[in-house]
Amino acid sequence: MSARALLPAWSDWRPAVKAPGADLLSGLIVALVALPLALGFGISSGLGAAAGLATAVVAGAVAAVFGGSRFQVSGPTGAMTVVLVPIFHRHGGGGVLAVGLLAGLVLVVLAIAGVGRAVRYMPAPVIEGFTAGIAVVIALQQFPAALGIAHAEGEKVWQSAADAVRQYLSHPDPLPLLIALPVAAALLLGGRYLPKLPFALLAVIVATLAAVVLHLDVATIGAIPAGLQAPTLEFLHLSDLGGLLAPALAVAALAALESLLSATAADSMAVGTRHNPDRELFGQGLANIAAPLFGGVPATGAIARTAVNVRSGARTRLAALFHAVVLAALVYLAAPLVAHIPLAALAGVLLATTVRMVETASLRAIARASKGDTAIMIATFVVTVAMDLVTAVAVGVGIAVLLALRAVSKEARLHQIPLDEGDHSAEEHDLLHDHIVAYRLDGPLFFAAAHRFLLELAEVSDVRVVILRMSHITALDSTGARTLKDAIGKLEHRGITVLISGLRPDHRRRLAAVGALPDAGHLFDHTPDAIAVARGLLSSPAESSPR
Repeated sequence: MSARALLPAWSDWRPAVKAPGADLLSGLIVALVALPLALGFGISSGLGAAAGLATAVVAGAVAAVFGGSRFQVSGPTGAMTVVLVPIFHRHGGGGVLAVGLLAGLVLVVLAIAGVGRAVRYMPAPVIEGFTAGIAVVIALQQFPAALGIAHAEGEKVWQSAADAVRQYLSHPDPLPLLIALPVAAALLLGGRYLPKLPFALLAVIVATLAAVVLHLDVATIGAIPAGLQAPTLEFLHLSDLGGLLAPALAVAALAALESLLSATAADSMAVGTRHNPDRELFGQGLANIAAPLFGGVPATGAIARTAVNVRSGARTRLAALFHAVVLAALVYLAAPLVAHIPLAALAGVLLATTVRMVETASLRAIARASKGDTAIMIATFVVTVAMDLVTAVAVGVGIAVLLALRAVSKEARLHQIPLDEGDHSAEEHDLLHDHIVAYRLDGPLFFAAAHRFLLELAEVSDVRVVILRMSHITALDSTGARTLKDAIGKLEHRGITVLISGLRPDHRRRLAAVGALPDAGHLFDHTPDAIAVARGLLSSPAESSPR
């Protein structure tokens, strides 16, 4: 991938300069939607509301300029929060910043290597499974704030949610729920009937004003720093890299996956657009390098905000850039008001977000498709909730690969084919029928099908010559080549001559590499030539004599 292909071009901005109105309006709407989400996800990550705002501003601006999608809006997301919580508990806030920086470097390397196009191979059941799992995990993360529990114990999110419920039942306080549930209901109902209005911001403002005017005793966000201040990176010592590298790779994998999926979804919502996946990874890498310098958490492309951007009439990447500018202005101008936002209100926003994340129609469609797809989706969902997202994706893809190999291996067939005997005498006809058998190998001969192939071929009996017609083999790996070598060796050990026809040049090279290529006298370009030689072998005295 050339460096020029990854860098911004004037053509990206020419339409925005000519007619910026639609993009500026869309950017304003997205900013109003993004503000409560940025605050909520920053708090959920453990670094606080200011970290969420810093991420939305810095990463949002950098990704808008350098990313590969003209509609993508980047910032803190719920899926990333799920991965960051255990990192924060283990390495602290400094560890989260370091992980984000390292993940950004990894994403840049992946972009240069051209890995972005690999997202097209992600199975749909895995995508739907981890999306539903993320929604459940985010919802569970909101239990403490929605119930007014300050400290919930548990290493896993479901454990802390269960502990929050236990504490609430022992000392119930209805006030946090009376804030969280109406906010969530307002978002769900408003989003359904008036989707263009920023109900998330409106609901949070109403809840905040009610808490201030009525002097409600509820937990709030607290003071927001006046501006975005860069932290020191003294924790980046060589001794720290060993423990941070694995989390950084996990964060990079998630950032790449979520960003590319979000950009793909944006392409489907807009007409005549197509993102550059490698440039998108490059932009997300730079965004994650820049965000920690201002105290921000790792960022990804955000499907909810990107969808709002497209539906609000955005035309170019100016909309995403202006959304970051608006958020930066809010940080400086409205910090005192933001500090009084109740945590329960943000919990309500995120609870509503999780409901809208799940596409029940897609889940039902995959469940009806096949038992295998259903198993992949359920396994990915369960592992996402019980463990973590990266492990869930690995498990889901692993199961999908195994099921795909099983299905492909069943396509490998060993068919006995009739010989073209022409006008031969009845005696010769019987000779051919009794002592020559021809098989056509169909489909892939690779490790998943090799053992069954060996068993089938080893059952050949009462023949003197076996002809293997290889022209219909679609794939041959080293395991298949070795299996073929073993099968030929077993047949020849029993005194059966093996002739091969129709061997492709690449398969010939593979057989030669593992020492499985028969003598030249046993290789033929066409099956009739092999049959003629087989007849000659049977008619010779040496071959016709009893063994």
